[in-house]
Amino acid sequence: MGNSISKLQKKSVIVYSEGNRRGTMIPRLIEKEILKLIKGFPILALTGPRQSGKSTLIKGLFKDEYDYVSLENLDTRAFAQKDPRGFLEKYRKKVIFDEAQLVPELFSYLQEIVDEDQIPGQFILTGSQHFLLLEKITQSLAGRVAMLHLLPLSLAEREKTPSLEETLYRGFYPPLYTRDVEPYPWYDNYIQTYVERDLRAITNIHDLGTFQRFMKMCAARCGQLIDLTSLGNDCGISHNTAKSWLNILEASFITFPITPHFKNFNKRLVKTSKLYFYDTGLLCHLLDIRSPSQLSTHYLRGGIFESFVFSELMKASYNIGRRPSLYFWRDQQGHEIDCLVEHGEKLIPIEIKSGKTINSDFFSGLEHWCNLAGASPKEGYLIYGGNEDQKRTLGNVLGWKSLADQAMNLVNHI
Repeated sequence: MGNSISKLQKKSVIVYSEGNRRGTMIPRLIEKEILKLIKGFPILALTGPRQSGKSTLIKGLFKDEYDYVSLENLDTRAFAQKDPRGFLEKYRKKVIFDEAQLVPELFSYLQEIVDEDQIPGQFILTGSQHFLLLEKITQSLAGRVAMLHLLPLSLAEREKTPSLEETLYRGFYPPLYTRDVEPYPWYDNYIQTYVERDLRAITNIHDLGTFQRFMKMCAARCGQLIDLTSLGNDCGISHNTAKSWLNILEASFITFPITPHFKNFNKRLVKTSKLYFYDTGLLCHLLDIRSPSQLSTHYLRGGIFESFVFSELMKASYNIGRRPSLYFWRDQQGHEIDCLVEHGEKLIPIEIKSGKTINSDFFSGLEHWCNLAGASPKEGYLIYGGNEDQKRTLGNVLGWKSLADQAMNLVNHI
């Protein structure tokens, strides 16, 4: 696996033009899965957060084969909404529809076309609002669509790996690596665009200022058990509103929950999910962290590092077309495993520590869980903020940089 990643990183970047701006297309690990699935399904749908590189990737892979149609263009969208049949007569063969969820009127007509033509890879749909696109696919296109998710860059897809603090602070959105822009103003603009434009398309939220405060309160709880009542009280909203707004953040690929694993070993377990962010750069911005040096002593350093590790494992799963099977485990006596990767009946325990020096206490959770589960310590992992990989009697130690090679191995259990 490490060799395939190395080859990807050494691959020459593709020059593309986007308006009057020229930049680079960063090769993505999901490319192989896209090229495989498009041969077997009439429609391929690629979702993910705004600015994760969906349009750039799809146009780069298929620029000579497909027409590209952005449904964010107001005139194009109006044509598609008012006359979907006439619109699809113009765009019927080998077409990319960007932000397809904006025109749900097309979906039933797409069903007619693909059922009639039976052409693999006839349409490609992209969208940054996952639940809207998924809802329409479920209603009209079930069984005809291959669904994939593209998150921001993984550690393996970045050409340079600076310090841990710089990595967490900058985050993983492609524009921060293809443009001459600093993280803080870029994320400030990203949040404003999301709140002021995308959010209005998803739901009818009038008090945008309160929603922004809600996002900041979520950031302050990263890596913690989700308490909707407390979250609502801090923002001056109800429990139900807090739940609805958290669902919106999840549907927008801003946050994700990690649920507790059900296997109890005859112990009473915590049943509440934990909250994490897909991108540490966005998380740092919401926490008002303005430089990498602040991360060295920040009170939420551990939660930010956990978000980074979970996000890398999720990217590794999505890049091979799999739904992530990631959990945590904690009993009511306080014993805990930060991450359990499920492979059928097998569970791979992972402890996550942001410290750069290995401490014997780092292994206490692994030791307890392995004893309880009757598992071998050789099957457990410690991922920490240092650089050295080790094999110890209490588990395998991976420095954070090793996730570039090992994230895929962990989710595949190689």
